[in-house]
Amino acid sequence: MEHPPAIPKPAASVLILRDGPAGLEVFMVLRSPELDFSSGALVFPGGKVDPEDGDPALAARATGRFGERARAHRIAAVREAFEETGVLLAVRAGTMLPPEDAGRMVARWRASVHDGGVSFMSFLEAEDLVADTAALCHCAHWITPEHSARRFDVHFYLAALPPSQDGRHDGSESVDSLWIDPETALRDAAEGSRPIMFPTRAILSRLARSRNVDDALRRAEAEPVETVMTRIAATPAGRVLRIPRSAGYPMSELAIDS
Repeated sequence: MEHPPAIPKPAASVLILRDGPAGLEVFMVLRSPELDFSSGALVFPGGKVDPEDGDPALAARATGRFGERARAHRIAAVREAFEETGVLLAVRAGTMLPPEDAGRMVARWRASVHDGGVSFMSFLEAEDLVADTAALCHCAHWITPEHSARRFDVHFYLAALPPSQDGRHDGSESVDSLWIDPETALRDAAEGSRPIMFPTRAILSRLARSRNVDDALRRAEAEPVETVMTRIAATPAGRVLRIPRSAGYPMSELAIDS
């Protein structure tokens, strides 16, 4: 007897970008091999949308105007960036935080928010901050395939690294991290030196078209986001993971048979 597909859980992921010496770079973390999902993979920071992320009270602590569902995803993206990377995407009184303030807040609050000892809302209130959800640029929407035991409905966002901040993995869910240009990440994945899943590779292939942060944000603002779900297809050369070409990804399939 076939069981119905699992219901996808809402999730959010954020691509934190900066301009490196040779061009655009994105911050990626290496997931702990002890995790149940995407264990040992190099990924963009992110995680499930928590019930608190949809609290209407948080609307007063978030920039921009969005629908309830979109706002919850964006708040989750800002929260996950803070927890997983130590990057604080927030403003106070409409202005960007001084670097010394951001560093102090990360050192004081990150661990407590990450382990659930302090809610993200309580942290924002204590420091009189507003989550800068309007600074996020929606760039992708992926749903885990129906045959998967664990499924996620993930919205991806681009965000420019705030001045004088930097990313650092949390040491629990992620055990390493790096800034990397998209083309290098794709090459390393193809060569087998970095474990990167198909959705991440496809998003990197789109990001690789951009020269710098401003270019990446402009492209994402201009391009429609099509919801995609990976499917397995049989070809003469073997099975592949595939998404529709209409979604606009330069990379639309990946061989899974050697």
